[in-house]
Amino acid sequence: MTIERTENEIIIRLSPDLDVSDIQRMLDYLSYKQAIKGSKATQDDIDKLAKDVKKGWWEKNKHRFPDLTR
Repeated sequence: MTIERTENEIIIRLSPDLDVSDIQRMLDYLSYKQAIKGSKATQDDIDKLAKDVKKGWWEKNKHRFPDLTR
C-alpha cells in the first residue's frame, strides 16, 4: 500500500488481492468522516435525530406490520 498526498487530493494505492468488501467498508468510513468534518453536533443531538427519524419511519410504515401493532 502506498499513500501519496498532492495539493488537491490523497491517493491510496492498494494491492489488487484485497477483499473488495473490506475496501468498501473502509471507503464508507472515510465518506462518513468527510461528511461530518466540521460538524458541531453532539452525541445527544445525533441520538435525538436518530430517534425522531425512527419514529417518523414507524408512523409511516406500521401498517405494513399489523402483527407488531397489537
